[in-house]
Amino acid sequence: MITIMNSGIKRNGAVTVSTGTASPVRRMLRRGGLMLATLAAFAVVAPAQAQFSPSYKFLDAVKKKDGDAVNDALSNPASQIVNTRDLTTGESALHIVTARRDLTWMQFLVSKGANVNVADNKGTTPLEVAAELGFVEGVQYLISAGARVDESNNTGSTPLIEAVSRRDLALVRVLLKAGANPDRPDNSGRSARDYAQLEGKNSNVLAEIENSTKEKAAAGATRKTYGPTF
Repeated sequence: MITIMNSGIKRNGAVTVSTGTASPVRRMLRRGGLMLATLAAFAVVAPAQAQFSPSYKFLDAVKKKDGDAVNDALSNPASQIVNTRDLTTGESALHIVTARRDLTWMQFLVSKGANVNVADNKGTTPLEVAAELGFVEGVQYLISAGARVDESNNTGSTPLIEAVSRRDLALVRVLLKAGANPDRPDNSGRSARDYAQLEGKNSNVLAEIENSTKEKAAAGATRKTYGPTF
């Protein structure tokens, strides 16, 4: 006895798969598999497309020093892409060029509206980056461009604290001259002066801080006047 079934032909209790048209069940499975494959492909493509957003392309061009691509991205006067930040690190283009000690690119980006006080996800500003590297020229330029000299990161560390930690006398002088506060504490409660004192009384960095404090006190006393001024 032969019975025709959707899934095949039954002969004497055995079922053999038909080589004809697929059953509705198999067609549904195939369609389901196709849909899953399509969704999986989309899941892979979506992040890739996000990577190639205008912001990603701009920061990538800055990293590669691709001047043409950067100029194209900044060609729209209304665009704020110069201050776009990396989604993972929070770094801006100015962070990137400061980290590679590239003064020319720093000047270029600032001339295009880069925010010198922008902070990454750790609260680190370009000035802090330059101080960590001992990049004196970069520190001087950023200060001249309006960088806040006492801006701290998420640990409370300031550029001056970084300079003291490096025992970088030249950098300490630049920051103190710009008005850096040697008594501003970090999250541990220690200030730049405190860290300098850990090196001992003969520390050149400590002497620089003490001299700067005395000079500022003397200058303040000299400016003090009494009575009306005209």
